[in-house]
Amino acid sequence: MSPQDIKSVTVVGTGTIGASWTCLFLAHGLDVVATDIREGAAKELEASVERCWSSLPHAVLEKNKRGTLRYTPDLSEACGGTGFVQENAIERVEEKIELMRRIDAATSPGVVVASSSSAISVTDMQSACAHPERVVLGHPFNPPHLVPLVEMVGGARTGEAALRSAEQLYQRMGKTTIRLQKEIYGHVANRLQAAIFREAIHILESGVASAEDIDRAVTDGPGLRWALMGPLLTYRLAGGDRGMQGFWDMFAPMQDKLWRELGMPLPDEDLQQRVTAAVDGAYAALPVDEVVWERDARLRQILAMRRSRKPG
Repeated sequence: MSPQDIKSVTVVGTGTIGASWTCLFLAHGLDVVATDIREGAAKELEASVERCWSSLPHAVLEKNKRGTLRYTPDLSEACGGTGFVQENAIERVEEKIELMRRIDAATSPGVVVASSSSAISVTDMQSACAHPERVVLGHPFNPPHLVPLVEMVGGARTGEAALRSAEQLYQRMGKTTIRLQKEIYGHVANRLQAAIFREAIHILESGVASAEDIDRAVTDGPGLRWALMGPLLTYRLAGGDRGMQGFWDMFAPMQDKLWRELGMPLPDEDLQQRVTAAVDGAYAALPVDEVVWERDARLRQILAMRRSRKPG
């Protein structure tokens, strides 16, 4: 089936990521059958989709007729007759392998099965499937109904046709896709996030700055640039007319010293407790629902600004 002809999708796992995916698919006119093993998941999904819906860009809502949503706890029923599967369930390897085996068995052979997994390799996930060639990574960034990024890669037995088909469907949903040239634990964006998070913990643990000031150092500093360009282009601009080589000529010794001094904290139980106390102490007065609402509202504004940017 051509990605342009897909009318219905299956969402497996309806937590935060699955609900956001569901909202996005519905907003682009696709019918969704959702499934989850958790008690009360159907009502939770309905409420989550409505919360996400209120933050969708108006341009998306005006363009498409809303798809229909149906929930079933039966995985086989959810996968029967679908045009695409987006899996968002448990992040444990053995359980993921078994789940993908069951999805594969319940889904027509030509249907692409994509996983939102944050770190598990496609090679592992497809290892028990009868049709491993159609299993791909389609890892979004939270919340998927707003943030465009989808990281894509195949496993050792994935076919190029499946990757191309999933990529075209995501792009139909307005997503920005990147292709990993090989599998790596955590993919690309989570590894970049982890590097910043690790150094933030090191600075916090070293008593250099408070949790609030560490966050402000990003949101009121490089984070503003990162909404417009990535770290490599950012550093190229720092080199002036000579570009990246100009940057190295000016700043290589400083980078060498910085890289050598970056921290290597380990997330053991004691560190987790100290960081939790510091972060909760800084932000306990902020209700999570309000923070999420404000985040999504500001994301819409940033995305609207990026769309209105004129080339050249």
